[in-house]
Amino acid sequence: MKKLVKIFAVLMSVLSISALSTGLIYSESLPDYYQVNKGDDLNIQSKLSISAKSIDKVDAVSDKQDGLSADDYEAELKLFGLIPIKTVQVDVIDEMYVVPSGKTFGIKIFTQGVMVVGMTDVDSDSGLVNPAKKAGIKIGDVIVTMNGTQVNSNETVAKVIEKSGGKEIDVVLMRRGKKCSVKLRPIKSAMENKYKAGLWVRDSSAGIGTLTFYNPTTGAFGGLGHAICDVDTGLLLPLESGEIVDAKINSINKGTSGKAGELCGVFTGERLGDLLSNCDMGVYGVMDKPMASKNIMKVALKQEVKTGKAKILTSIDNNGPKYYDCLIEKVKYSSNEAAQNMVIRVMDKELISKTGGIVQGMSGSPVIQNGKLIGAVTHVFVNDPTKGYAIFAETMLEMAQGVAESSKLKDAS
Repeated sequence: MKKLVKIFAVLMSVLSISALSTGLIYSESLPDYYQVNKGDDLNIQSKLSISAKSIDKVDAVSDKQDGLSADDYEAELKLFGLIPIKTVQVDVIDEMYVVPSGKTFGIKIFTQGVMVVGMTDVDSDSGLVNPAKKAGIKIGDVIVTMNGTQVNSNETVAKVIEKSGGKEIDVVLMRRGKKCSVKLRPIKSAMENKYKAGLWVRDSSAGIGTLTFYNPTTGAFGGLGHAICDVDTGLLLPLESGEIVDAKINSINKGTSGKAGELCGVFTGERLGDLLSNCDMGVYGVMDKPMASKNIMKVALKQEVKTGKAKILTSIDNNGPKYYDCLIEKVKYSSNEAAQNMVIRVMDKELISKTGGIVQGMSGSPVIQNGKLIGAVTHVFVNDPTKGYAIFAETMLEMAQGVAESSKLKDAS
């Protein structure tokens, strides 16, 4: 009998250690912050039973400093209702509704400053030399001013360099979010007989993508689900101004293993709205005029998203958006990449036959599950074009709301 009791105690100890280890793993994989709709409890989709219990109503007085409301609270997450995992912040919000789009649109972006995308030697009388490299300028830097002059175009940069007469130019630039100052001394090209700095810079970009949603209440839109980056450096293009325009699809380059496909399209010229933000979570702005809003849909909160069947709403021709079957294979709360919250797989035979799966230009395509907008397609797996990543719709809508509020404040001032 004593032997059985001892064995039982050992087993319980092993189970407890295993459960605690599982709890620690879940603590790292679950977010510290959730939103819930008014009247709803926090329910987390999980293969294992995770419960959430309110432990503290937020103090209304202290909330004024934190920007929270008196309805917000903290909750303790427990595994199997017994093992503590972590304490999380829960914000109580009104239900969110948008119009899912899936429409192909054109993007025009003009940079804030000019991005250094390349360097080249200048043929001076004393031989080949690179003034930009000598000054400490690097590829990926964003030049903001030259001798106090704001530079937002290639032409402005060229004029300042030519007018320098070979004298030092005070250059202010941004490097990885930090402001730097350098001294640049242009050199006269022996062949062209004019001053050069050995710089290649970019001041604009354009392309097509997919519009994710439109908010009829604020007029805001969200698209792409990932940043617009420079084609040469891979770095995010800092936005000075931009607009979105109507576009049409001309052809499709089908995706294959090892090579991403793409939708090939052109701008039709009709302006749709202002582009106000280019960030890791997509592009956002405000429409010039209201879009048709017959198909208003509820936005799912991240904890409502689960593995299983879903649909992608996208355009692969000029007949408009269409639903295609897909599968949510994995939900990733702890992803370090803002645009990689879900792993999805295209299951629709028609879409695979025409595109190979996910292709460039489909970024931003809405993902629908249980009648709710849960996210948007962001990336394709190059080695398997039927698979890709998606971002939570909740994240995109928060960004769009922030952009809309900033736009109103700017207009008011």
